[in-house]
Amino acid sequence: MRVGFIGLGSQGAPMARRIVEGGYETTLWARRPATLEAFADTAAKIAESPAELAAASDLVCLCVVGDADVDEITSGDHGVLAAMKPGGVIAIHSTVHPNTCRDLSKQAAIKGISVIDAPVSGGGPAAAEGRLLVMVGGDAGVVERCRPVFATYADPVVHVGELGSGQTTKLLNNLLFTAHLATAASALSLARSLGVEPDRLTEVVARSSGNSFALNALGGIGGLDRLAGVAGTLLQKDVRLVVDLADGAGAHGGAVLDAADAALGLMGHPR
Repeated sequence: MRVGFIGLGSQGAPMARRIVEGGYETTLWARRPATLEAFADTAAKIAESPAELAAASDLVCLCVVGDADVDEITSGDHGVLAAMKPGGVIAIHSTVHPNTCRDLSKQAAIKGISVIDAPVSGGGPAAAEGRLLVMVGGDAGVVERCRPVFATYADPVVHVGELGSGQTTKLLNNLLFTAHLATAASALSLARSLGVEPDRLTEVVARSSGNSFALNALGGIGGLDRLAGVAGTLLQKDVRLVVDLADGAGAHGGAVLDAADAALGLMGHPR
């Protein structure tokens, strides 16, 4: 399988490198040519446009930031859909609205191209070590065709259901993480008020039943203020997407949404 990869950020770059090192013929494209310099020591080919990349690929992986980026890269005369051959697959590793994947799938199906949504969790270090988590939505046969490529940078690769379900799963995970941030930050603040050093509380709870990824994240970077600068906007986006999905389904977020809203407020990124 020939692979094209677009989105060479802190997470996408190590994913792409793992694909190249896995022996797959790989083509890259980036808006900023400087981004490609890190791959000068690899066998990866460089395309002049998303369309040129798509023409040389059986699988195109997108790891861009948001919905608008997916639309921009796949549409138009120089987009992925303009040149990809029938039988090809587009895998959306970005965290976006499930409807973005479904809408793209409808356009792609006209050309005999499949779309799967495959958001990832774990970050750049996990990608570099081949232990990202990939949650995939889409046709089971298509997912299995792509699984060996995903396995170069991920373990496990979990097929969660139909197209869009990978995004929904990732958004729910991020909603829960955001909610955990609020409870962890509150507990650390309460500890200080009660005369317990937050670092000592983190050390103890990390080995106890109250442990959470969020608590350890806050302990490692020094609080919500610093995290807000790194992830506040992205978490705000993801919570908004979950709320849109819930509203469409007539569902209520309940306590987890209340806690997530509290965290966004504390980070200065209210929903």
